[in-house]
Amino acid sequence: MFRLTTLQVFVNNNLYFARKKFNCLDYLLFVGYLVLFTWLVTKLKFYKNSQLNNSQLIIIFLLKVMAGIFYGWVGVYYGNMAKMVDTWSYHYLSLQEFQLLKDNPGEYFTNLIYYPYADGYLKFFGTDNSYWNDLKVNFFIKVLSLFNILSLGNYYINVIFYSFITMIGPIAMYRVMIDVYPGKKLQVILATFLVPSFLYWTSGLHKEGFLFLGLSLITYCIYFGLKENRWSIKRILVIIFSMILILALRNFLIVLFAPAIFAWLLAAKWPQRGLTVFFLCYLVFGILFFTTRYVNEKFDFPAAVVTKQGAFMAHSGGSEVDVRRLEPTVISFIINAPQAISLSALRPYPSDVSHILSLAAAVEIFLLLLLFTLFLLTNTHEAQSRNFIIFCAFFAFSLLFTIGFTVNFIGAIVRYRSIAFPFLLTPVICQINWRKLQTMLALS
Repeated sequence: MFRLTTLQVFVNNNLYFARKKFNCLDYLLFVGYLVLFTWLVTKLKFYKNSQLNNSQLIIIFLLKVMAGIFYGWVGVYYGNMAKMVDTWSYHYLSLQEFQLLKDNPGEYFTNLIYYPYADGYLKFFGTDNSYWNDLKVNFFIKVLSLFNILSLGNYYINVIFYSFITMIGPIAMYRVMIDVYPGKKLQVILATFLVPSFLYWTSGLHKEGFLFLGLSLITYCIYFGLKENRWSIKRILVIIFSMILILALRNFLIVLFAPAIFAWLLAAKWPQRGLTVFFLCYLVFGILFFTTRYVNEKFDFPAAVVTKQGAFMAHSGGSEVDVRRLEPTVISFIINAPQAISLSALRPYPSDVSHILSLAAAVEIFLLLLLFTLFLLTNTHEAQSRNFIIFCAFFAFSLLFTIGFTVNFIGAIVRYRSIAFPFLLTPVICQINWRKLQTMLALS
């Protein structure tokens, strides 16, 4: 499968909305499904056990649906300006896949494992002629095609399905964080559900919602597995399913998440020396990152990062920035590290603003940096699980560094980093000593 060009998406948009303009069934289905799933969020056991009341669950779900609709609307009316045509490209390709289900079910149920390339499954981190690189689009389109069975191919009804399923992710993260920060309900709600870019990018019909679902379910299962010292078959199966989901949609996240999980599990053996364990583990992982290519050239991780950066730099768009090219050496990665973290954690700058979405991202990053400054000044160290917070920090920053090393489009950076915010911001917001801050302001 392939993405449609911007022009193809615009042509399809005109045809799609012309056909749907007078279809009352779409409106009836939308309202019916919205009422049904709004009711279901108050009945699903996993949601009900979150300590959120029915009103809070309904509000969060409706906010996700609204964000997903707005995401689609932006893709229609400002897609070219904001470079956001992917979501509608996926939708139209899913309609083709849905038609394939009706015309040729045999091919429909087998084409996900088909590879047309000579190297087959070998290019795990490849960007060209790679089964794994294509899988992230093919898998997502396949899921949307299943939604189309119930939605009759309506994009906005698919948003309802997607919001209901992906809401499991932030609910899982909320349940972990409220256990780590009991008595901080408002702060945890804000950090795990309502950070604007996180809500926006994980609610729209794109991969981020599913990715965060996988990450948060693994986090949930391991956190409560360690706390309760109980590893049920159900938890293990959920972890395996979540890893497959991440592998299918963005395989490099497994390479980032696995070391953080391993260090977290190891730190559980020496809870008082968690930070030391994490540093030592990541030192070993860093050495292996640069040296495994000497054992087997297929595991040349530095070259994979360089190739990924080159693939992004080969594209043109409205939000690309000039960056220093990486080389597959330790020195090059060290030299590029400040640029990487600046790019992924601080952009867009005010000078990068070119439309309303980039302005919103610039304002958000300013406010988040302000919160981080307040955290450094008034940190209360109130977390119930110090090693879990260390895990969050190591994973989130490894993700930010990876994004900064490989991506030079601000729009893509803002989307990719959104899934790191609940890991980073929840500890920041929950550990700010607001009373101390009030005292400091009064004295000043």
